[in-house]
Amino acid sequence: MSWKNLFEEKETQETIDRIHQLQANTQPKWGKMNVAQMLAHCNVAYELIYTDKHPKTTGFKKLMFKLFVKPIVVGPKPYKKNNKTAPMFLITDQRDFEQEKARLTEHLKKTQQLGATHFNGKESHAFGALSEKEWNTMFSKHLDHHLQQFGV
Repeated sequence: MSWKNLFEEKETQETIDRIHQLQANTQPKWGKMNVAQMLAHCNVAYELIYTDKHPKTTGFKKLMFKLFVKPIVVGPKPYKKNNKTAPMFLITDQRDFEQEKARLTEHLKKTQQLGATHFNGKESHAFGALSEKEWNTMFSKHLDHHLQQFGV
């Protein structure tokens, strides 16, 4: 499957437009998260890049992630509904919808402005160095999965 190129301004804006269709009371088609929790969950992917909030995966665990999880995360197939998620991505507390939506929008804009070359060969917390295509697939596939979850 082909994913939106979130390093391109037009495709980033199309994704932001989908995010802006969400409302604080938008209900999921599947899963346990409410819409604010989903936005916070999506923000974790960007926190891993732009902050030191989350510890890096190391040693044997990182090897297992690279061997077994990486192909799922950066591969072309869409995610299945209700898959398990890594603990750092679990959002169980209540979040502010507008704040999380604004953060996600800003993360998307920043990522697009930095561009593909900034990410090419950049180290991921769990998977090692990724190509710009792998970074884009990871970002785009994850967002699309959750925007579909909430019907946008």
